Amino acid sequence: MVATRKLSSLLVIVGETASGKSALALRLAKQFDGEIICADSWTVRREADIGTAKPTAAEQAAVPHHLLDVVGPDEDFTAAVFKRLANKAIDDISQRGKLPIMVGGTGLYVDGVIYDFGFLPPGDRKAREALNNLSSEALLAKIKAAGIGLGDVDTRNKRRLIRLIETAGAVPARHELRADTLIIGLRTEPDLLKERINRRVDGMLAAGLEAEVRGLAERYGWDCEALKGVGYAQWRQYFSDGQNLAETRQKIIKATLELAKRQHTWLKRNKSIRWFSNPVNWLDIVDSVTTFLDR
Repeated sequence: MVATRKLSSLLVIVGETASGKSALALRLAKQFDGEIICADSWTVRREADIGTAKPTAAEQAAVPHHLLDVVGPDEDFTAAVFKRLANKAIDDISQRGKLPIMVGGTGLYVDGVIYDFGFLPPGDRKAREALNNLSSEALLAKIKAAGIGLGDVDTRNKRRLIRLIETAGAVPARHELRADTLIIGLRTEPDLLKERINRRVDGMLAAGLEAEVRGLAERYGWDCEALKGVGYAQWRQYFSDGQNLAETRQKIIKATLELAKRQHTWLKRNKSIRWFSNPVNWLDIVDSVTTFLDR
């Protein structure tokens, strides 16, 4: 039975990469007549499917998914744009009497929506082009020279480094948690998470990740945004510098573990998350969601 709910209800599922967020969201969407909003800075990109662990065609057919394949592999996309599109999707899903379920590992995307971030205006395009011509090392040197703190910024992501320079380290204004919002977090023990990441990477390799990366590099070049992500950037030396497949696999696993660590650091500061141990007790989660929707 689907619980009665207010139109403004929003369910959010967070956790580290490979923690099982998407599977849980899919199951909850079926249980509570929901639709999924993917809050991930990589699954928004078309043609980057295997390395982003994008929901399969069968999963997307079973439950409607929103904000997948929004932009091309080499196009700009920001957290501010995501916020606008996500709020539009939330309104649309709610107005149709469904439960919006936002799931993803990009903390800025999630928090931008649920804390109504006041994102800073975009930088000057010409200045950005000049910065984009610099290496990550040169950008880091400029940031250090300007006395700007790095915070939780991924230093391998040039786009984030450029944005840090454009804003002089200023952060978006953050408001109170959105009303009628339940945030469920999956807490995964390190050994289990490492095991899940290893299995995920092996699954990606078996599914044809190498061919996907080769195709993206041939069509768009290694500077395209999609190839800066975890699971993609680690292939560059494989194709150009004699790095073997085993070494590439280990680099992907290492980068994924580092991503999970950054996600954990971001999430542990949020006191509004209701944490559940992973593997989850399904009945406990259903009870929590039902209680939330019945308030």
